[in-house]
Amino acid sequence: MSGIAKGDVYTSGEKPILPHKAKGYYFAKRIIDIVSSISGLILLSILFLIVAILIKVEDPKGKVFFKQVRVGKNGKEFYMYKFRSMSSDAEERLKELLSLNQAEGAMFKMKDDPRITRIGKYIRKTSVDELPQLINVLKGDMSLVGPRPPLPREVAEYSMYDKQRLLVIPGCTGLWQVSGRSNVGFSEMVELDLQYIRDRSIFYDIKIILRTILVLFGSKNAY
Repeated sequence: MSGIAKGDVYTSGEKPILPHKAKGYYFAKRIIDIVSSISGLILLSILFLIVAILIKVEDPKGKVFFKQVRVGKNGKEFYMYKFRSMSSDAEERLKELLSLNQAEGAMFKMKDDPRITRIGKYIRKTSVDELPQLINVLKGDMSLVGPRPPLPREVAEYSMYDKQRLLVIPGCTGLWQVSGRSNVGFSEMVELDLQYIRDRSIFYDIKIILRTILVLFGSKNAY
């Protein structure tokens, strides 16, 4: 799949995207990612075990973890990890549900997705299903904060303007997640991601992380 070259910049007539920041920013961001992901994996190990048991009890034949190809910085593909919250045949059933998509643009969202399991509804509502992405953060495929990594089929529908989302390492959370989550449409998501890329800093990342915690404890929009 073709990505986006380092020098390619596409704008809508507003402030241009500047993908390059000071080396100190990248170094500090990576250190925070490593320390946070290791700490999180250790502190949440008991929760990981409990969730894994509940998933296996409900569906003994299914896997605990779900891995899916996502597109990262400059179009590089990688496997993103989650706790499995859907039935084992979820990917195969997606084709028959695409016509019921409740999101506009290159994105699929469905509030009452029939593929979601009973335990899946809970861990998705609380975003516990996302915790295995700490492994992706530790590996360097993802960061704690950044644009969400899209699916290859979604990127295939991107305009060159949309592809600016791929200028930076994707994140577990980001500006659009704390600005409405599932209520934010695709075009709004792109604009929020590009706003983050323009303004990103360590302080901004910390602010988004704190806002994410508040959203997780108060949001009814996660699906």
